[in-house]
Amino acid sequence: MQRTDATDAQFGAFALRAYARQFQHNPAFQRYCVQQGRTPRTVRHWHDIPAVPIDGFKDLTLSCVPAEQCERVFMTSGTTRADARGRHFHPDLRVYDASMTLNFAPRFMRGDAKIRMGVLFPTEAMMPNSSLAHYLALALEHFGAPGSRYLVGPDGLDVDGLCAMLDEACVGGAPFALLGASYGFVHAMDALRERGRRCVLPPGSRVLDTGGFKGQSREMPASEFYRALGDTFGVAAHDCINMYGMTELSTQFYDEGNASQPAVKSGPHWIRSRVVDPMTGQDVAPGERGILAHTDLANLNSVVTILTEDVGVAVDGGFRLLGRAEGAQAKGCSLAMDAFLAAARA
Repeated sequence: MQRTDATDAQFGAFALRAYARQFQHNPAFQRYCVQQGRTPRTVRHWHDIPAVPIDGFKDLTLSCVPAEQCERVFMTSGTTRADARGRHFHPDLRVYDASMTLNFAPRFMRGDAKIRMGVLFPTEAMMPNSSLAHYLALALEHFGAPGSRYLVGPDGLDVDGLCAMLDEACVGGAPFALLGASYGFVHAMDALRERGRRCVLPPGSRVLDTGGFKGQSREMPASEFYRALGDTFGVAAHDCINMYGMTELSTQFYDEGNASQPAVKSGPHWIRSRVVDPMTGQDVAPGERGILAHTDLANLNSVVTILTEDVGVAVDGGFRLLGRAEGAQAKGCSLAMDAFLAAARA
């Protein structure tokens, strides 16, 4: 990870080593690979590593290490399937933490070593199985300047604390950052509007949102959401950065701001993405929409390649995220999941 780049050959060699280890030690995954006719003896390119549908994390234990020996289990929110939550097992968090901090520094900090932060999300103690809670705890620990703090507690949003932090930032003149789930920003903006409050944060201030709305707040189109952030906090859309991540990955993607949407997302050199047909697993034609599949070298203990349920299109420098699969693409994801479960449980 300390490298700044990697050739396709270097990336592929590491991915194939990770795949061979997971094939050997992850029985459910091994059965699926055998059924697909793809084993370490036949797979020669990282594109050909079988992609596991993310719902597989809800139905099976995808871990090379016995689950009881894992230091942390991150769990999905359960918004797509109320009957099950995806589980991502981590023997320890050293690789996850390195992936987060090495990527966060250039993509969000933009040359600053520290910035004062307000976090619009519960603490890790409140949500110990949340990968986002851990992610934000790392941001606060490694990049938060003195005075950084959480603005959500057991009683919900600390509106008084948020107002105080905004006032202090505006008076002090130093850049300030707000980070949290997208729905948390909706609640914060609503609360400030009820009090008739708005501000213009100092130059260099920025916002990081992630995760969408998940039924936790009203839905807002991206253009309206980032316009509202600008109206409420005085932060321009190009300083409003969206992080795209998921429990089933150990690495995050970022854009360069949201002056236009959908913004181009990209990741560091240890994760690569493809846009595929979920039925065949093959890349779609250039410029066509398909389902995003990610190969994450930081996913050492689970599976190195996952098939999401997110629609995207490949562009220069990354991909554009277009939303959740619907219609034929959603059906294709469902059939891919059925095939995975049938093989993995055989």
